[in-house]
Amino acid sequence: MEEPNLNYINELAGDDNDFRAVLIGVIKNELPAEINEYQDNLAAQNFNAAADNVHKLKHKISVMGMEQSYYLAEKFENNLKERSTQLQAEFGQLLMAMQGFAASL
Repeated sequence: MEEPNLNYINELAGDDNDFRAVLIGVIKNELPAEINEYQDNLAAQNFNAAADNVHKLKHKISVMGMEQSYYLAEKFENNLKERSTQLQAEFGQLLMAMQGFAASL
């Protein structure tokens, strides 16, 4: 599995450390709530809402520099729209990696 990184954030921010800090702050502040909302919707079998959550999380996946994981999330989002939880375990591992990385920032 890919590892989250700051490559995209560093590229986007360039030498602007304040902007870099804002981007990191957004990830640290929003990611836990977005993951909790996804998990709640999935537990309630609200597949369309969970698919919307995954769609929103794809942006964070992208910002964390995980291109292959983005495609996994895209497939899982489509599965949820079809009321299938196939790839749920893989997506869960991805979320755990993202949470651990965000907590370490």
